[in-house]
Amino acid sequence: MGPLTILIIIVVLIILSAIRILREYERGVIFRLGRIVGAKGPGLIILIPIVDKMVKVSLRTVVLDVPPQDIITKDNVSVQVNAVVYFRVLDPSKAVIEVENYLYATSQLAQTTLRSVLGEVELDDLLSSREEINQKLQEIIDRETDPWGIKVSMVEIKHVDLPEEMKRAMAAQAEAERERRAKIIAAQGEFQAAQKLTEAAKIMETSPITIQLRYLQTLNIIAAENNSTTVFPVPLEFFKPFAKYLSKQEND
Repeated sequence: MGPLTILIIIVVLIILSAIRILREYERGVIFRLGRIVGAKGPGLIILIPIVDKMVKVSLRTVVLDVPPQDIITKDNVSVQVNAVVYFRVLDPSKAVIEVENYLYATSQLAQTTLRSVLGEVELDDLLSSREEINQKLQEIIDRETDPWGIKVSMVEIKHVDLPEEMKRAMAAQAEAERERRAKIIAAQGEFQAAQKLTEAAKIMETSPITIQLRYLQTLNIIAAENNSTTVFPVPLEFFKPFAKYLSKQEND
């Protein structure tokens, strides 16, 4: 292999080492002799061999799983809570310069913020007001990561692990609440029934004929339900109209 061939190979290798191709979602932060030049991409990028160094950064949304954290709520209940954080890099230069490892830094910040925020709320609020808590977590983490060129779009609490004794206590409380509601509904039904009976009694008091009609209706129901012979007393009020009619006929 002659000197010319070796020189050509070296030139080709230098040219290949200077060429970089970045995908649509990637950016390259260029450092020239240690000083930042800026972020370039996507597409074809030409670097000066030996002089330029490139750090590749992805702009896609990162789904960060926050491991379970031991938290003591405001009302002194010990729980384990995990969450998930959605964020993406908006400024690649800041993500490289301002923090050593933005993925690790965001993860640690999410863990400490989760413990801090949930330690200020009671257990009932943690279970019933997750939307408000998620919004508060998102705002705090987004504000703290903004100097790193990172945008936190969403934070979601995934799971709240309660102690067994707390689960039993909550189950007993829920059962007691269901019994209370059932008793209230039954009492309301009795009250409404009593009101209707009172109204019916007033109507019967002003119109005695309604008592006779109700009596006949009851007899009709008894006759329809039982095939056996039924003996029942007949009120004297039933015969008063007939007695008046006969008395009128005799006087005529």
